[in-house]
Amino acid sequence: MKTNDSANIKELLNEREGFHKWWRLIRPHTLTASFVPVFVGTMIALNEGTINWLLFFAMMIASILIQAATNMFNEYYDFVRGLDNDQSVGISGSIVRDGMHPKRIRNIALIFYAISVGFGIYICIVSSWWIAIIGLFCMAIGYLYTGGPIPISYTPFGELFSGVLMGTVIIGITYYIQTSSITAEMIWISIPITIFIGCINFANNIRDRDGDEKGGRKTIAVLIGRPNSVKLLGILFIVAFSITIILILTGILPAWSFLTLLSVLPAIGVIKGFQGKTKAIEMMPAMAKTAKTNTIYGMLLGLSLLISGLL
Repeated sequence: MKTNDSANIKELLNEREGFHKWWRLIRPHTLTASFVPVFVGTMIALNEGTINWLLFFAMMIASILIQAATNMFNEYYDFVRGLDNDQSVGISGSIVRDGMHPKRIRNIALIFYAISVGFGIYICIVSSWWIAIIGLFCMAIGYLYTGGPIPISYTPFGELFSGVLMGTVIIGITYYIQTSSITAEMIWISIPITIFIGCINFANNIRDRDGDEKGGRKTIAVLIGRPNSVKLLGILFIVAFSITIILILTGILPAWSFLTLLSVLPAIGVIKGFQGKTKAIEMMPAMAKTAKTNTIYGMLLGLSLLISGLL
């Protein structure tokens, strides 16, 4: 199948005009990486007391805005550095196919950051001003992921930073604003989420490996090759599910958390979806299933904690 021009790519990716192009700009399939940790962190706190729901929603909105802004900075700086063109698959296409002005996208990202700061101030007033320092750190990492002199996304540490930041750190913040404490149990529970979120980034880099190599990126997928990357992705899934089972058997997670094993099937689908594929557009379904796996696992984990907290 030939994809010789921008119109063909738009058709293959079903990229529509109007509101749809603005929706693509925030890369909605990645937003589960911001929703799931806040939900899980809040549900962990529910098992230890009452919940301030206003704090929950404020944290949720702030996290989603920061994630969306990070995606926009990614779009902007990849274009500025010449990594994206009208044939690029792993982008929203807002600049190279929809014709949006790059600076407009950058400015929208800054507006999203500003709004998230407003919610952050409310969170600090109600909980602790230490959260402001951590929040500013998270925003800085979001910017430096593709901005700055040495973008994190151009190194082998992109998965680590995105996983830890959106996993353990966000769960920790969410838990802390509800309970004013951090526990070892909370950190252990956050680890599988951290792995799954890192895997979303990893799947994205597996898909984009060839283009990233040409663009000078040194991601894990570029360094070890696509076949080995798919194997490593499978190992990471096994580790995440194994840790979950151990946490259940040791009583850190409730027995209801066995529900999370329902996400094993989409995880298997991810690996099968990548195997034997060499073109980016062929790997789009597998990448989408990676985000789906994170969503299913995270929602079932949070639901299991909610059930345990209410019983």
